[in-house]
Amino acid sequence: MAKIKMTGKVVSQEPLMEDIWSMWIQADEVAAQAVPGQFISVFTKDSGRLLPRPISLCEIRRDTGRLRIVYRVAGAGTKEFSDYHTGDDVEIMGPLGNGFPLKNKKAFLIGGGIGIPPMLELARQLDCEKQIILGYRDRLFLNEDFQAYGEVFVATEDGSSGTRGNVLDAIRENGLKADIIYACGPTPMLRALKAYAVAEGMECYLSLEEKMACGIGACLACVCQSKEVDSHSHVHNKRVCKDGPVFAAEEVEL
Repeated sequence: MAKIKMTGKVVSQEPLMEDIWSMWIQADEVAAQAVPGQFISVFTKDSGRLLPRPISLCEIRRDTGRLRIVYRVAGAGTKEFSDYHTGDDVEIMGPLGNGFPLKNKKAFLIGGGIGIPPMLELARQLDCEKQIILGYRDRLFLNEDFQAYGEVFVATEDGSSGTRGNVLDAIRENGLKADIIYACGPTPMLRALKAYAVAEGMECYLSLEEKMACGIGACLACVCQSKEVDSHSHVHNKRVCKDGPVFAAEEVEL
């Protein structure tokens, strides 16, 4: 699967919350290849910012050649993206990384925080019984989008919606059972889910969140610890951008 650098067009953009934005991009060549769990690098128009921003794919529409990204405004680059309007050019490269394997097993799809968006396309494409567990600090976003693809359970840290606590609290409170876990979110959540999968004898795939630089595996800025020696760096590391971002849980140390 070849990565492509191209100029896309903003189809639409809207805020989902104060700092969370949803953008649809016309990017036929990238959409034709992308799979759930991959990401794109988005370049700013400011020549002083050389490195692109990696953003996971929330939805992929091959029939229309469109991609949806849902991202948090966290700095100058993403603030620039939030100011784009319909018809604006947007420089992207993708699809990047490795996506989720699509298996026909009763599944937990688990997203936490800004790790929620990449689970939406997986929920759409995964052809099996799905239980979707979404973890938030307080305010909800995208939860209604998931309802077309499976039963949705919510956990919030402050208890304002759903289960008070985290995604594992929601699983236990609702007596949920599955054979496989797909998850994306902050490292503490992924670490807890890996331990839960081991204890329950479940297959588990984790999409790691990591700061990236080049996005193509050359710079080693986004390495994570791995059980096996990496053929590129010759140490116990994996490159999240190139070897991941999706890993079988047993491949990585969290």
